[in-house]
Amino acid sequence: MEWFKILPPLIAVAIVIWKKEVILALAMSIFISEWLLVINKESLNPLIGGLNSLERITAVFSDPGNTRILIFSVMVGALLAYMRISGGVTGLVKAIISKGLAKTPRQVSLMASFTGVVVFIESNLSVLTAGILSRGLFDKFGLSRAKLAYIIDSTSAPICILILLNAWGAYVLALLSTYDLELSPAEILWGSVVYNFYAILTLLVVFYSSYTGKYYGPLARSKVHVKEELPEDPDSENEPQGKAIYMLLPISIMVFGMIGFMFWTGDGTLAEGSGSKSVFYATTLACLVAYLMMLSSGRFKHAQLVKIGFEGMSNILPLVAIVLLSLALGASLKELGTGVYISQIVGDFLPLYLVAPMIFVVGGIISFSTGTSWGTFAILIPIGVPIIQVMGLPPSFILAAILGGGVFGDHCSPISDTTAVSAIASGCDLLEHVKTQLPYALATGAVTFLLYLIVGLIIL
Repeated sequence: MEWFKILPPLIAVAIVIWKKEVILALAMSIFISEWLLVINKESLNPLIGGLNSLERITAVFSDPGNTRILIFSVMVGALLAYMRISGGVTGLVKAIISKGLAKTPRQVSLMASFTGVVVFIESNLSVLTAGILSRGLFDKFGLSRAKLAYIIDSTSAPICILILLNAWGAYVLALLSTYDLELSPAEILWGSVVYNFYAILTLLVVFYSSYTGKYYGPLARSKVHVKEELPEDPDSENEPQGKAIYMLLPISIMVFGMIGFMFWTGDGTLAEGSGSKSVFYATTLACLVAYLMMLSSGRFKHAQLVKIGFEGMSNILPLVAIVLLSLALGASLKELGTGVYISQIVGDFLPLYLVAPMIFVVGGIISFSTGTSWGTFAILIPIGVPIIQVMGLPPSFILAAILGGGVFGDHCSPISDTTAVSAIASGCDLLEHVKTQLPYALATGAVTFLLYLIVGLIIL
């Protein structure tokens, strides 16, 4: 009956495909997972499973990191509203175009790509900065929001897992430090960069698409649409017309505040800083600065700004609910043992050259099923390291397959919180983002599998 453990993620994917409804899919998956946990305790009562589902969702808020992620996701809505109503978005778009920095769709796409690379400190910050900065320009040049969502999502995690001077690197180092290996955890981690074929290939494809303007599959057919964060404001005649500073300053505060808070929360060490705290603090500070700028302009009253902020938050609540349910499902699947069960696909009798390709595939399946790359690392590193020790495999090669597999599955998953944040930042419908990005992720994943197979045959 162990195979029951894969039912919740399978049901989630089936409902998404059938009903095109992510929230229903997540809610049903949580219920099935919690009911299976009840059945394991020799009770068939579905009512208990339903009540436990509510408790599981409530328990998300018991983790301060999760709570910060949810709050900052809501505050992004307010920040977007302030920057739009103040005229900052329009002003920045006009300023960039007038200075010749974004004369063509190619320049706009490359700017979004490079922004995601430069902001490598934290994946959510990378997505938010690139998305918020670029969405107005994408609208201006007739580029679909789905293309923006693809660019920022497929840039953020790969660059974070390659540069590693961030919370991702510190997290993996912490997982590796519990094992006695010939090389130091830092040497193994840095050595994994050259073998992380999925991340490298994904970045190459993004920059190829941005430079050439060539897109394939559903992404090529994605419709150009402008999704306003707020309805028309009755006092629009009071809006400042086209002042770029109303967007530039809050964005700069968010980016540099994030870096500063990473140092502060890490006691002076960037790699040990808290990503969730830093993003939360920086986004709050950016909202406060945007509010004070608009208030001091004399064009907006406090009550009006509060209304604008809450309207912006309300428009982003559906996606925040998806993030909430994704976090709850991940915790439930962890207790059910879904990830560990899937990882057993890697058998003890695999040929050495197949270990890395299969670990990559299993990592992708776990990440896709649970919606979390970090959770995948936590599951597979304790499995991969003993395999390294027993079979004498190159540790950096196997670690790269684990890290790449986690990012690959996350890019494919409709229940990933990162996918939801990318949709939030770009203003794209979540299911459209998943549908248009999936062919790219699958194609890149297939090439990555072949590369691990070929390299494994050469070096093992």
